[in-house]
Amino acid sequence: MPRLPRLNLANIPQHVIQRGNNRNACFLLDRDRQYYLNKLQEYSQKFNVKIHAYVLMNNHVHLLLSPEEKFSVSLLMQSLGRSYVRYFNKSYKRSGTLWEGRFKSSLIDSENYFLIVSRYIELNPVRANMVEKPESYDWSSYRTNALGYFDELITHHQCFMMLGKTNLERQKNYQSLFENTIPLKVLTELRISAHKSQALGNKKFIDELENLLGRKVISDSHGGDRRSSVYKQMNQGF
Repeated sequence: MPRLPRLNLANIPQHVIQRGNNRNACFLLDRDRQYYLNKLQEYSQKFNVKIHAYVLMNNHVHLLLSPEEKFSVSLLMQSLGRSYVRYFNKSYKRSGTLWEGRFKSSLIDSENYFLIVSRYIELNPVRANMVEKPESYDWSSYRTNALGYFDELITHHQCFMMLGKTNLERQKNYQSLFENTIPLKVLTELRISAHKSQALGNKKFIDELENLLGRKVISDSHGGDRRSSVYKQMNQGF
């Protein structure tokens, strides 16, 4: 089945994933990660995109963000990608592509999935056995969301703000979310929605999106064997 057109809507959170070509490393040194974050902040301000959560892994990036305008995410990722490739190629005396095709993006049902996706993103280094606890990883938003560390890149979403009446209460309640594992079924749904660049949400959310856009936002299933194969492939990644 042909790939569904990218879903772009203002003020609905998106889970964005960008991987290195052939899953090769796209960050070699801490200065690479810092350059990426600096440019992420620059272009998020330029294109009016709010960043809620992120993690920079060795060979891929996860972002949770909300665009204020319909095509802001695409403009952000295109500008960020080009700038970082120029920096990376110049720094390491290389040429050619760095990223694995188009970035992946999934519209997120805030009410039911926002905090799950945020937790999923910040737990990537733990699942990859890079650290034992998310606060031990330097290149994610966990310390800001859970511990109150200042990061001008981060804008808290309403779902986060509703966790408590004070900053300390919100941070404590956010930390408590990490005490429970994300169910495998939810992980699989999340990974497939991101892999296929389709919406992630309950039936009400999906129906509302389809009525608004006038088209499907979830691709049809192609049968048990093929579906099982995709599930297995997705659950081997982060």
